[in-house]
Amino acid sequence: MLIANGIEDEDKWLAEGIAGIQHSAFYLHRALDSNNLREALKYSAQLLSELRTSRLSPHKYYELYMRAFDELRRLEMFFKDENRHGCPVVDLYELVQHAGNILPRLYLLCTVGSIYIKSKETPAKDVLKDLVEMCRGVQHPIRGLFLRSYLAQISRDKLPDIASDYEGEGDTFMDAVEFVLQNFAEMNKLWVRMQHQGSLREKEKLDKERNELRDLVGKNLHVLSQIEGVDLDIYRDTVLPKVLEQVVNCKDELAQYYLMDCIIQVFPDEYHLQTLETLLGAFPQLQSAVDIKTVLSRLMERLSNYAASSPEVLPDFLQVEAFTKLSNAIGKVIEAQVDMPIVGAITLYVSLLTFTLHVHPDRLDYVDQVLGACVKKLSGKAKLQDSRATKQVVALLSTPLEKYNNIVTALTLSNYPRVMDHLDAATNKVMAIVIIQSIMKNNTCVSTSDKVEVLFELIKGLIKDMDGTSTDELDEEDFKEEQNSVARLMHMLYNDDPEEMLNIMNTVWKYIMAGGSKRLPFTVPPLVFSALKLVRRLHGQDGDVAGEEVPATPKKIFQLLNQIIEALSVVPAPELALRLYLQCAEAANDCDLEPVAYEFFTQAFVLYEEEVADSKAQVTAIHLIIGTLQRMNVFGVENRDTLTHKATGYSAKLLKKPDQCRAVYACSHLFWVDDQDGIKDGERVLLCLKRSLRIANAAQQMVNVTRGSSGPVTLFVEILNKYLYFFEKGSPQITTAAIQGLIELIKTEMQSDSSTSNPASDAFFASTLSYIQFQKQKGGAMGEKYDPIKL
Repeated sequence: MLIANGIEDEDKWLAEGIAGIQHSAFYLHRALDSNNLREALKYSAQLLSELRTSRLSPHKYYELYMRAFDELRRLEMFFKDENRHGCPVVDLYELVQHAGNILPRLYLLCTVGSIYIKSKETPAKDVLKDLVEMCRGVQHPIRGLFLRSYLAQISRDKLPDIASDYEGEGDTFMDAVEFVLQNFAEMNKLWVRMQHQGSLREKEKLDKERNELRDLVGKNLHVLSQIEGVDLDIYRDTVLPKVLEQVVNCKDELAQYYLMDCIIQVFPDEYHLQTLETLLGAFPQLQSAVDIKTVLSRLMERLSNYAASSPEVLPDFLQVEAFTKLSNAIGKVIEAQVDMPIVGAITLYVSLLTFTLHVHPDRLDYVDQVLGACVKKLSGKAKLQDSRATKQVVALLSTPLEKYNNIVTALTLSNYPRVMDHLDAATNKVMAIVIIQSIMKNNTCVSTSDKVEVLFELIKGLIKDMDGTSTDELDEEDFKEEQNSVARLMHMLYNDDPEEMLNIMNTVWKYIMAGGSKRLPFTVPPLVFSALKLVRRLHGQDGDVAGEEVPATPKKIFQLLNQIIEALSVVPAPELALRLYLQCAEAANDCDLEPVAYEFFTQAFVLYEEEVADSKAQVTAIHLIIGTLQRMNVFGVENRDTLTHKATGYSAKLLKKPDQCRAVYACSHLFWVDDQDGIKDGERVLLCLKRSLRIANAAQQMVNVTRGSSGPVTLFVEILNKYLYFFEKGSPQITTAAIQGLIELIKTEMQSDSSTSNPASDAFFASTLSYIQFQKQKGGAMGEKYDPIKL
């Protein structure tokens, strides 16, 4: 209610002030129209007296000021025309000083003073000095600020400057500099004094009001930056020291923050670079509550952009030792502001790192120095919990990756992992994902075991449990995505040197083993396939060279692979382990290492017997075993017989008859390999096919018993196709009579009263018969072979 009443009162006072201005303006206009100087001065003084109020907020006072300003512009036009009022400008300058109240008197004096300067009847510097000194007569903060703002406004285009109309006869641009600096100093004092006008309870309101007036003060610095005569030497020797003196001595956090930011924004980047030491020297002297990190960050951002837009200035950065000065200044600021939150310090280091990467991208020692300073600041503190601080650390660590597009460069920075150690487990994972994504995006190859070790230290949040967290507490989808990222990463670890590649794999294995059993199904397969790739590269090396140690040989790698796959038993993941054993067996076959291949098959069979219990998994596993064994050509007769006997035996013991049938007829391929030196045992092929036919018959009978009708003839048609395959391959045991008999059997089954029609089976059989007919009609040797078969 009090606030509402206050607003209503202020609106009423503003309305009264505007009414007063309008009333005086009416009589002023009549005086101006009649060219009556005395009346014009009288009513203009009355009009300007409305600005004496102290009851309005800056926002409302500004509205009143602008009404008066419009009238002053009209009055100025009148004063300019001596023919209208008949009074020389020198006399007019004296005349307006007799106004009764000081505020109207000074507004009128400034108005006439601008005309006096323009007349050039006296040096501009004398009038400017007179005006800036006279304005000290108003010490009320708001009234004084608007008065001096008016002075700055009307004198802006009349300052003595190089090549201006007002230079010469004793007037130089230094007079303009001194005038603007003095006006700035006085305005700053008035602005700072505002904070003492109310009680502590009104501090927030006062700060808001002061914020509304800050541009009045800052305009002086903008005017300074526009003076042509202010070159680097004048700026360094005169302007900057005097401005900084005002900033530091005012000891007001609001003024210090705004004015430092103003300095950075309005003066040229080249000036900042050449006066860096002076500018940075002021920062530690600022009040502890000043948001220095933002101002310093903006300075470094401007310098970074300056370097990026003008590469020819880079030597200047080296000459002035910009990095060293900025780094020292940040250290001093952090040391001086003991209460600065950790996020503020890290933000400064992020800005410094961005600056370094823009200006000195080749100086990795500078980058590492920044990271080291951040580590020093974070040391002795618990893991970061502040989300803003962790976000800044992620930004700090991501910046080198974005700049270099190469994680290998970041791996050479000794302080990079030390910064990551201060992140909590969740953020550590986020950063690890960022690192992996950078590697994948830029197709970066990590080629030494030392770098792999550093890399895995960086991403350890993904490859092992951190801070007591368990994998059971993680979201299943997130966990899978994380581990798949690690798996993709492993394919980016490569070296042409087999010895170094083996060292890389040993390093990776060390970290994988520490990751816990739940991660192994994701991380073991890519490591196994990387090792198999190396094995095939080493094809031809069948052992150690006599007299010397050869670290990387297929045998040694297979030993490592055996250990790696064995680790999956703790998961357990028998189906995955079985697949990997078979992959290793096939690689050993390619390297002509029969004992090694046999051992891997043995391990696969042991897993099948002891660990694979699910019937569907057994079917998949036995077909994988059969398919792999069929491609093996390294085994001698004894070993091959042992393995094929095992495979056919397991096939016949599957739970479901159709699965048994299919597995047994698949085993027929183990006895007929269509290579030049491949086994071709037609007897055992026929034995497998006959056995599968018996199983198919048994399956049909079981369906008849349980359902009262025969099942589809799909199994018989599949076996018929196997007969046709081996018949075409030239197996003498597969005769046309056997094929004819099987065709008749299928037709009989399909015509049986108890059979049920199955469109898929019927179409399959019809397609098979069409194929036979096609071969009969084709002619040639194959046509002759098929000719005896009657359809």
